[in-house]
Amino acid sequence: MSNPNFIAFKTIARREVARILRIWGQTLVPPAITMTLYFLIFGKLIGSRIGDMGGFDYMDFIVPGLVMMSVIQNAYGNISSSFFGAKFGRHVEELLVSPMPNHVILGGYVAGGVLRGLMVGLLVLIVAMFFTHVRVPHPLVMISTILLGATIFSLAGFVNAVYAKKFDDIAIVPTFILTPLTYLGGVFYSVRVLPEWAQMATKANPIFYMVNAFRYGLLGENATDVPIWVSYAVMLVFVLGLGALGMFLLKRGTGLRS
Repeated sequence: MSNPNFIAFKTIARREVARILRIWGQTLVPPAITMTLYFLIFGKLIGSRIGDMGGFDYMDFIVPGLVMMSVIQNAYGNISSSFFGAKFGRHVEELLVSPMPNHVILGGYVAGGVLRGLMVGLLVLIVAMFFTHVRVPHPLVMISTILLGATIFSLAGFVNAVYAKKFDDIAIVPTFILTPLTYLGGVFYSVRVLPEWAQMATKANPIFYMVNAFRYGLLGENATDVPIWVSYAVMLVFVLGLGALGMFLLKRGTGLRS
């Protein structure tokens, strides 16, 4: 006999994936086009003038950061808009009064965000292959970093959707918080080239550790600015912290029950 909790989880996740694929022209194509422009402008045009960065060709250097940036933004955007839409339509109230445990509700929506992040990340990686030779010396590190990064920002998007009162509240965080953190997270530069105060500021940015670990997976040991175990420790702390916050908000029904 099938586990009812697993069936519930699979139903929510499958609905999320169906929504992503149904409007693939809005969910999958724009990030691929945007990252193609990044590769052309920053990689080819500006990169040819910069030369090497951290001991690597500039195009090779920015590939891991751009892939991770697309994963983060799409995982966050997927769950924040989807869960807020369900909350706005009062569907979440129905889930909360059902026998479905809170961790199944949270897990189903997070799985949808992670899967969209993985789809977009794969598309961007394929696009990158047209501009440079993509090597993967540490595939397990690459895969685990993408999964952890997508999980972190899916959980963050869930928290944003819970507190949002209107659709404009969802757009504020990506515009004024997520985008600056991404650009200042070592996507386009190595922290080694920065002055001491800027290095300290960058190391206070959680996205820096995700990009650092993913760069290790794609380029190897020489590409990292901090030890790989530090990156994993930071990512796991955020997964546990945001996961606990998400469960707490569901249990309290904060912003979910009328």
